[in-house]
Amino acid sequence: MNGKKEIKEEYAIVLDFLPNGYPFDTRPTHKKTPIAQALGKEHFILLELVPKKGVSLQPTEEVYIGEGKREKIHHVVGRIPMSKLTETAKGELEFVISDLVDKNEAKFVKFFNESGPITTRMHQLELLPGIGKKQMWEILEQRKDKPFENFEDIKKRVKLLIDPKKAIVKRILKELNEEDRYSIFVK
Repeated sequence: MNGKKEIKEEYAIVLDFLPNGYPFDTRPTHKKTPIAQALGKEHFILLELVPKKGVSLQPTEEVYIGEGKREKIHHVVGRIPMSKLTETAKGELEFVISDLVDKNEAKFVKFFNESGPITTRMHQLELLPGIGKKQMWEILEQRKDKPFENFEDIKKRVKLLIDPKKAIVKRILKELNEEDRYSIFVK
């Protein structure tokens, strides 16, 4: 193989559940399988899942998709592009990402504390929407004095900075849309 380890999700959050499969699927109803569109909890990978027979899923429900015995999911079909998401899934996506960023605040604050340059002219922090050179330098200066403790601390110490949580949510959505060649949060 190419030496690149495949990234797998252990848990996913359901964005939409289609008990009768996709509406555009032209196969007869008895041949269609229920489908769930979901977002991986750890690496923000958009996935298509097939639930076990008789299982009904709800949007925002967390399901186990890792190795071993799965309670509700029969198998993972694979990754899906954002363009294939249903309108319901697209509607849930930002809410689910925002919730995951809240629950993993320490991980994202660590990004503000440890991110580094990508090239000699560009820093990872500049990939966040609303952060230009001026804000980047201020973040770098502030974290030299003392690491940031949480989003509130970042907001307090870095003047003129947009909400750090919102910037991260927007960046994840941008990466899911493949709007940029750099990927910080979506694996």
